[in-house]
Amino acid sequence: MPRNRKKGTTPPIWVSQNFLTSYKIIRRIIRRTTLDKNDHVIEIGPGKGHITDFLTKRCREVSVIEIDGRLYDKLTAKFKNVKNISIYHQDFLKWKLPKHEDYKVFSNIPSCFTTDIMRKLTECKNAPSEAWLTMEKGAAKRFMGKPSESLRSLLIKPKFDLDIAYYFSREDFHPKPSVDIVLLHLKKKSQPDIPANQWFAYEQFVSNALEYGFRSLFTSKQLSRAFRQAGVQNKNITPSEILYVQWLCLFQCYWEHVLGRK
Repeated sequence: MPRNRKKGTTPPIWVSQNFLTSYKIIRRIIRRTTLDKNDHVIEIGPGKGHITDFLTKRCREVSVIEIDGRLYDKLTAKFKNVKNISIYHQDFLKWKLPKHEDYKVFSNIPSCFTTDIMRKLTECKNAPSEAWLTMEKGAAKRFMGKPSESLRSLLIKPKFDLDIAYYFSREDFHPKPSVDIVLLHLKKKSQPDIPANQWFAYEQFVSNALEYGFRSLFTSKQLSRAFRQAGVQNKNITPSEILYVQWLCLFQCYWEHVLGRK
């Protein structure tokens, strides 16, 4: 059951984590998912294993990654007789995700590593088919591109659909957080909005457009044509005001008329 424990190391504790302790709440949010007996689910930072206990009873296989040595020892003792769990004493950001196997993620992640964890899950070669992550509502909104699209949201949306599956009460956590917490749901798209052969160009396009503006990427004539095709009426519009579907259209114009690709 225990995997890859490195003796003599004392990894830092993720102190920014607020733990769910109510079995009623945990049962409720897991019921909001598609997790079932056929799934391999990964849990990041399980703490004392309150959520883990439900996952082992619902899923075929559970992999948990805990960086804190003290919590790792407690998890090992708690689940020593459970056959469908693997416990890893590692930093999730350095842990290797499954290369070929389909998997899902369900986790109450520490707030100080939210962006790093999201990047690892959404940018890896074999991303999870679905993920449910508790995080600050403000962070979830930014990943969803609300109130406006950001570089991060524009790099996630071509590959994933995002929605908020659950709104928590602050009293659901211990210690009680100072901000609102939600359960963000990501579902991998069966067909990405940006083909693999266009991805590098798309990354460069959105990054440069956000930093330097669209006029740095198009000639005046090309930009007028692109705006017209994307349904953008205001020629002085800023990148932050552009909708996601319009970003896709603008990029396709850039791909075809600026880069000359088909």
